[in-house]
Amino acid sequence: MKESYNKALGILATIAILVFSFVILKEFKSILVPFFIALILAFIFEPLYNFLRSKKVPGFVAIFIVILLIILISNLASIFIVTSINTFSADLPRYEQKFRALVLSIISKLNLSSEEVQKLNESLKLKNLLMEGSITSALTGVFSSVLSIFGDFVLILIYIVFLLSEIGSIRERIKKAFSAERAKNISTLVTEIFTDVKKYIVGKTLINLLQATIFGIILYIFGVDFYFVWAFLCFFSHYVPNVGSLISTILPGLTAFLQFDSIITPVIIVVLLVVVQNIIGNILEPKYLGDQLDLSPLLLLLSLIFWGYVWGIVGMILSVPIMSMLKITLSNFESTKSIAILMSYNQRSDKTESKIKTGIKKILNKKTV
Repeated sequence: MKESYNKALGILATIAILVFSFVILKEFKSILVPFFIALILAFIFEPLYNFLRSKKVPGFVAIFIVILLIILISNLASIFIVTSINTFSADLPRYEQKFRALVLSIISKLNLSSEEVQKLNESLKLKNLLMEGSITSALTGVFSSVLSIFGDFVLILIYIVFLLSEIGSIRERIKKAFSAERAKNISTLVTEIFTDVKKYIVGKTLINLLQATIFGIILYIFGVDFYFVWAFLCFFSHYVPNVGSLISTILPGLTAFLQFDSIITPVIIVVLLVVVQNIIGNILEPKYLGDQLDLSPLLLLLSLIFWGYVWGIVGMILSVPIMSMLKITLSNFESTKSIAILMSYNQRSDKTESKIKTGIKKILNKKTV
């Protein structure tokens, strides 16, 4: 009886913690979203910070250089991005009219009866889709949401300063806080988690940047309108597996289809984009990121829904990096390794094959000396 009572109490406590966590994530969105963005940026620029520190550059100077570089890159990128998106927003209504005319032309050529046309309208909601301004407002809304990532730029920079300071000093504090053997075990664990998370964040960001650059070059060579906008969208959307690939191919492909009179050029463009995505997604990413991207498709879908509901489009972009960092962290602990395996698609984790250090078990079971 007591065992059943404790089990029920544990379930209720778990539900209460989950509900509380959800409320915190929802209510403190304006604080937590910049923090996660800063965390990703801190991991991306941490190698540069470590390099400067290895050259005997003082910590505060190294952080200042990193912050200055982030500001410089952000300002240069924002000039191109904002200019391109403004041009995109101004010209998009023209493409929207072409799209509506194309859809209506296809429907008319199908020789459907009035009842069939009505059923088609109801099933595909064509009336809402073809409403003037609907596509324009939807796409500009997406880009506005993505650009809102940088809305709290000052807060992000403040977070980065603290995060880089913590990363640089945490090992020294561990040595002072624990005995030599225990400090060595904890330091090994922390280093391994940081290394794996950094490898994923930096690797994924560089791969996305490479893919976005190649996409932009292909679209520029063929003279596709808004090529920089589609490259920008490609970079962010590929943080979301499968869905990002689909979006970053369909939208520029549709633009090319509406822009060019011949169907051959759009087909060639789409084929090239698909080939690039397959080469990078099936060869390059698995080689450099391994099983760190090996997340269950169902988990990806649920995380997209959850983080999208909590933080909107920004949450959808951050959902996979957050889940990947969580999986990497869980895979480093003996007691939570099984959860990391359940999160994987191939039923294994990076740490499954004897990669967990023997000291981890001591950390979990041994009392503080």
